[in-house]
Amino acid sequence: MQKNILHLGLDVGSTTAKIAVLDADGQLVYNEYRRHNTKVTEVVCGFFQEIEEKFGSCTVSAMVTGSAGMGISEAAGIPFVQEVVAASRLIFEKHPKVRTLVDLGGEDSKMIFFHPDRQPDIRMNGNCAGGTGAFIDQMAMLLNIPIEQLNSHLQDNPTVYAMASRCGVFAKTDVQNLVSREVLKSDIIASVFHAVAMQTMNTLARASDIAPKIIFCGGPFSFLPKLKDYFLSAMQLSPEDVEATEHPEIVSAMGAALMEANRLNCSIQELYRRVAKERTIVVTRKNALQPLFNSDEERERWLQYEKEVELVKKVPVAAYTGRICYAGMDSGSTTTKIAIIGENKELLYRYYAHNNGNPLQAVKQGLQTFKEEMKAAGKNITIAGSAVTGYGEDLIKAAFGVDHGVVETIAHYTAAHYLNPKISFVLDIGGQDMKAIFIKNGEISRVELNEACSSGCGSFVETFGKSLGYTAPDFAALACTATQPCDLGTRCTVFMNSKVKQSLRENATTADIAAGLSYSVIKNCLHKVLKFSDLQELGNHIVVQGGAFKNASIQRALEIVTGKKVTCSKIPELMGAYGAALIAMNGKK
Repeated sequence: MQKNILHLGLDVGSTTAKIAVLDADGQLVYNEYRRHNTKVTEVVCGFFQEIEEKFGSCTVSAMVTGSAGMGISEAAGIPFVQEVVAASRLIFEKHPKVRTLVDLGGEDSKMIFFHPDRQPDIRMNGNCAGGTGAFIDQMAMLLNIPIEQLNSHLQDNPTVYAMASRCGVFAKTDVQNLVSREVLKSDIIASVFHAVAMQTMNTLARASDIAPKIIFCGGPFSFLPKLKDYFLSAMQLSPEDVEATEHPEIVSAMGAALMEANRLNCSIQELYRRVAKERTIVVTRKNALQPLFNSDEERERWLQYEKEVELVKKVPVAAYTGRICYAGMDSGSTTTKIAIIGENKELLYRYYAHNNGNPLQAVKQGLQTFKEEMKAAGKNITIAGSAVTGYGEDLIKAAFGVDHGVVETIAHYTAAHYLNPKISFVLDIGGQDMKAIFIKNGEISRVELNEACSSGCGSFVETFGKSLGYTAPDFAALACTATQPCDLGTRCTVFMNSKVKQSLRENATTADIAAGLSYSVIKNCLHKVLKFSDLQELGNHIVVQGGAFKNASIQRALEIVTGKKVTCSKIPELMGAYGAALIAMNGKK
């Protein structure tokens, strides 16, 4: 290495940015690992500022790697090296005895088999991101446990349950079932770790011999060290077969710092300027989609109309003069919804809450809150009938003595028919599932459900909104202001990050990304998952339901894609529960 020059390796991945700075003797003198929430430029420039504060006006020799690093390389003129090449460089120089590398990232996974007599055998995941860091993130969110605490919740000798790891959203069903059965969270976490290990082995190892020594790298292994135990068990290896590395989360960044050829030598201030100027580049995207609204005035008119139209009458408990009511419950995979209606089908009480791993407690809390509202209003209203639908139907029906269990399709159709008796089509997009109901002559003629893929469901946009640092309402409002919505295609929920990164390389605004995601939800749903070829079969009276449609931009995207005005209540997330309440009122099963 050149004297008096700091060697800098920058690794920007799908969810995190990592940096490693080595001195002339190859010693690590600065390193960081941060989630960038797609604010890549800000995070990277923050690294450079910290380096200047620590080392002054220094000269650096820079190279960039990572799945999102190509954009920085192109915009800032920093040489790029593929991340597996960078990781291999570190192994060759610092860990010559290693024969297998396993790397888990935010949305990718890779295994490298090193051979003394030939080139390394490199394998990476393809079109599925199941079993990666994002998968673990989603499971931690469902269990309501911060991801950094998963490790501490594990116990010795856990029971491991079978779990699908092909899709982070669909795996929620398995977790929800385990929670409903009151399985220990420590056992669920162990099952998640086991599923990740098996997914990686089945996808990448493909019956190849995994020879020690082995090295684990990537954020999940760094911050969840017990995850290694499940990989070792799957590989039939022992802890003695593992070679430790001090900073497994920055292996590729350190490898990039060690690369010798084709580096950029400049001052740290110049490096900062090169990357910061990326924010000033304006790129006109040829494939931008139609704006959700053509002007501020059109947007305000549309939003005002949706605000004023009241399809479900609401009456506060204190103002209700009746003596009986009817309760409808929708126990979903991740949330619980309760709707209590009066004798004239008016909504007296609504409840929406995340299950936080305990659907029974969620229902109990919702009913208790209604009881407290009645007491505060000086009312004594009798629940004359009740019905439950959703994933937790059997559990809730048995636990609370509910009168009727209702198939979800019937509950949603009942609510939609109440909103529009001429209904021709119902589209319900929930947290991890979707239902398409066709109606002819007032009767259900056909039902389509998503089966093997959940891209386009409610979790789709919620996850991306959070990754971009926005609440769901703010993200929806931002989408409505977009002028050049990004065409993000129709791909797996996790892999959509790749298209988002491409849009960021073109300096797309967050509003354009948000609007593009709204389009993708609809296109995923209609074309990829439900596989509709002729949108005319939807008819002219479309009703939409489900939490996804609390996002006004998704409703508007559906109107643009179909060319039809759609009907949506102000409580789309509660329509399953509202339909169940209507069925309870009618005494139908």
